[in-house]
Order: sequence, then C-alpha cells, then structure tokens
Amino acid sequence: MQGPSVTPLELRGIGKRFGRLAVLRGVDLRVDAGEVVGLIGANGSGKTTLLSIAVGLMSPSEGERRLGGELAPQVELAQRARIAFVAHTTQLYPRLSARENMALFAELRRAAGLDAAPADPLLERLGLADAADRLVGTFSRGMMQRLALARALLGRPSLLLLDEPFTSLDRPGRDRLTEVLADERAAGLAVLLSSHDYDAVVASTDRVVLLEGGRLRGEARRDEGEAGSYRDRVAALGRPDRLAAATEAGAHA
Repeated sequence: MQGPSVTPLELRGIGKRFGRLAVLRGVDLRVDAGEVVGLIGANGSGKTTLLSIAVGLMSPSEGERRLGGELAPQVELAQRARIAFVAHTTQLYPRLSARENMALFAELRRAAGLDAAPADPLLERLGLADAADRLVGTFSRGMMQRLALARALLGRPSLLLLDEPFTSLDRPGRDRLTEVLADERAAGLAVLLSSHDYDAVVASTDRVVLLEGGRLRGEARRDEGEAGSYRDRVAALGRPDRLAAATEAGAHA
C-alpha cells in the first residue's frame, strides 16, 4: 500500500459541464490511506460523474486530480494500475466461470508487467468459493457484485472506487462487504463509495460527504466529538434543523 504520508486521491476545484449544464462545481475532496469515504446525494446530483472523473474515465472541465500526490496526467502506469473501480454495471464475462473471470483479469495484468493477488482467497473472502466454477451468467445480481469486487482486489489496489456496491446484496452480503472493506481499510486501502443504502453507508464508512446540486454541501465524520451519533449526523447532512435536533437529543441522552 501507499505510505501513510501519501494521499491516494485528491480532487481540487473539480467542475464538469455538458454543454451549458454544469454537473459539478468546485468540488474539493481527498481520500486518505486507510479511510473509507461515503458519497451520498440524490439521483442526478453528480455522484457517478465525480467517480468517473476520480478514476480517469472522464476528464473534468476544470480543476485537477492528484493520485498519490502527483497530477493525474503525469502518473506512471504502475501507479494508475493500483486504482480499481467497480461500476454499477459489473462488466463480467457471463460465459466464463468466476474463477476464469479472475484468471483472465490476472493474465491481462501480467501481460502488462503488473502483479496480481491469488484468486482463490479473494473468492473465499467474498463468499464465492463454492460457486467458483459456475458460469457467471447463472449468478444472481448480488453474486456478480461480489465477484466484481473480488476482481478489483486482485490488482492489490491502493485506491478503490465503488459505485453503488450494496445494490442487490442481501443482508449477509452487505455484512460481508462491510467486513471486507474494514479489513482492507486496516491494511491501508483508500475507498470512495457512493450508495443510496443509508444503513450500509453508516456501517462501512469513516466519513460521509453530501453532493447536492453539483457541490459538496456537508460532511459527517465517525470520529467527531460533538453530541449525537454518527448515524444522526449522516441523516442530518444538508438539514440544519435535523442536525440541531440530533445534537439536542444526544445532549439529553
């Protein structure tokens, strides 16, 4: 993993326009090593656009993206290859088994001179060991989500970006994903995830930021010392009246 003094992801003044439509405006965001940051907001608030810019699939109209402290255009292949993105669409091969999907990705990395972690331990961690030789086309949506995460971790990333990772996961699947993220955070992985699953966001993150109207409008931290629980502070983002109520309730608890 990256050394603790290096910031895996830093976005400065990010703006994005599509014609006359401004989707993002002046977004500043950093994700440190060993931190899981949740990105919340209504549909159309710009979450997927921001993730796409962060991973390099889309260029910003203004602002800069830094990876490991370096401007994104100057980052070497070996460092870019340690950025993993799990999109809402899993982009798996349905006519290959889970193990074959993992092997194909590992071979593509090795062909580029990059390393890959062993596949079987990752399949075990994501609860897919018993289905490793099944065709992915027979998988449920939740199983595909877990396999996509296992494939992402195959590259031993220093930065992991997840777009709606809890979609279609049942309760055991959400709990397993939360556990895996906690383990990876402890190992120094930086994670930025977007989700509409409020309970999952509260359970899995250290910090939550609200994206509204293309701008970051608020933040809640698990380690904040103010009254009220982390859950209350996340619920109150963007709602000063709810924040005041949560604070008052905490003071009288």
